[in-house]
Amino acid sequence: MNVFPDFDSLSGIGDLKVVIGAMLTIILIVAVLMIIVSAFLWAIATSTGNPTVAAKASAGVFIALGAAILAGGGVTWMNWLIQLGEQL
Repeated sequence: MNVFPDFDSLSGIGDLKVVIGAMLTIILIVAVLMIIVSAFLWAIATSTGNPTVAAKASAGVFIALGAAILAGGGVTWMNWLIQLGEQL
């Protein structure tokens, strides 16, 4: 039995896919830029001996990394679930 969601049953689903793809791209770009800026601030704060800013910058790096992983992994997870549904 081949079970697959009917994405064409709703009107405007193509526009929704375009919007979601654009949002995913923006999220990934912002996350990468946040990683770069936070890592730069972390390095500067550590070298100048400012532990408060270094702690906040390191938290920024890890939060941005988590956001990038969740945004990128969401597509992979959804594709895996669709393939799993086809096998049932």
